[in-house]
Amino acid sequence: MLKKDLGLLTLIIVVGAVVAIINPRFLSPINIANTANLVGLFGIFAIGQGFVIITGGIDLSVGSIIALLGVVFVDLIANHGVPWPFAVLVVLALGMVMGTVHGLLITKLKLQPFVVTLCGLLIYRGIARFYTKDATAGFPFGVSFPDLEWITTGRTDIVAVLTGDTMHSIPIPHAFFIMLVIAVIMWIVLHRSVFGRYLYAVGKNEEAARYSGIRTSRVIVAAYVISATLAALSAVFFAMYTRSILPSGHGNFYELYAIAAAVLGGFSLRGGEGSIVGVVLGAILLQVLQNLVNLLGIPSSLNFAVMGSVILIGVIADQQFLLYRERNARKRGRQRAAGPAAAAAE
Repeated sequence: MLKKDLGLLTLIIVVGAVVAIINPRFLSPINIANTANLVGLFGIFAIGQGFVIITGGIDLSVGSIIALLGVVFVDLIANHGVPWPFAVLVVLALGMVMGTVHGLLITKLKLQPFVVTLCGLLIYRGIARFYTKDATAGFPFGVSFPDLEWITTGRTDIVAVLTGDTMHSIPIPHAFFIMLVIAVIMWIVLHRSVFGRYLYAVGKNEEAARYSGIRTSRVIVAAYVISATLAALSAVFFAMYTRSILPSGHGNFYELYAIAAAVLGGFSLRGGEGSIVGVVLGAILLQVLQNLVNLLGIPSSLNFAVMGSVILIGVIADQQFLLYRERNARKRGRQRAAGPAAAAAE
């Protein structure tokens, strides 16, 4: 995966350089900080989507989970006086329940992931709209949560902290820091744990993994729990970022961002391939592309066209890479078979 990650990093640098040449505002501190904030917000749940995709599944309910749990979180702390740490735990617990239900429907009832999570997308969106009676959920005027706001929307100038405020640099959003922490933890889980090896095995060949003694159902359920839980965490961050939630539109198409980031990062929709570094780089590239659209004055209505094109190009590249590997494997097989035959003829 290292070659893919390096290639994606190179692409990000090239695209960033081109955008900076066309519009120098791309490198302005405020633009970099805002882009990093969006990378953090979208990167958190994109990492969770990667865990699902690596099993050969997909989670289309991410955006609706963010909408529903965002509404619940705002209602708990703003209207019912629930302490925000407890409200966060409630939201995370609900996310875990949703992920567990998805996983059990897929593994026990043998339903297709696409169907299960598509139904989740519709159900959660409908519940969110019913919960607020299709009205906007937001914080009453004057209500403030300083600690929570510092964690979710605050920014810290690392250079200023390290130099005692004698030097300054770009303030980095805390959402980006938290995304990096989650990425490090999930990198260890995926690439340095037995569970991670099981995920790859299930994605490559679920039946073979089952025959080898892996409890594939538990692995798949765990992947959906991780995805929904990280989506729940994202719901808290987005709720504090937007400060108000319209259930009919909040989180719409966010699942596409997650899928696109994963595909760009080297995750194969067939399962069994992908890296955490790749999905983080994919999230960065997506936000750089979004920034490009804004800075170049391209109509924002084309954002989804950009997303669709990115996913299509990623899938085509993945398919061609698979065919290339298969041709090379067949070629090496013929060469190995030809070797003994030539020696016997001599």
